[in-house]
Amino acid sequence: MERVRTLIDPLRALAGAAFLAAAVGAALLPAGAGAQEVDAAPVPATVNINSADAATLAEALSGVGSSRAEAIVRYREMYGPFESIEELAEVSGVGSATLERNRERITLE
Repeated sequence: MERVRTLIDPLRALAGAAFLAAAVGAALLPAGAGAQEVDAAPVPATVNINSADAATLAEALSGVGSSRAEAIVRYREMYGPFESIEELAEVSGVGSATLERNRERITLE
């Protein structure tokens, strides 16, 4: 048993040192360094909730996934264009927290 411990302890120390080196190295890299570029459309600074499609809404609004974005489009199709940003909270699944988190990104025109 002592022989096994003698072999395992240095391996644990080596693994810990490797993990620490990787963590320190990652912390020293500039944000986004080493990340692979992906051909994706840039996220718009604002989104018009009266004209954007579901995919654009899901991409542009924080906390809004594809099903919630589709609900926004359905609501708009049923009731007409949104008259105020606050009306967005009438959509099932869009609460006041989601509305406030996205208020600066939402436009009506």
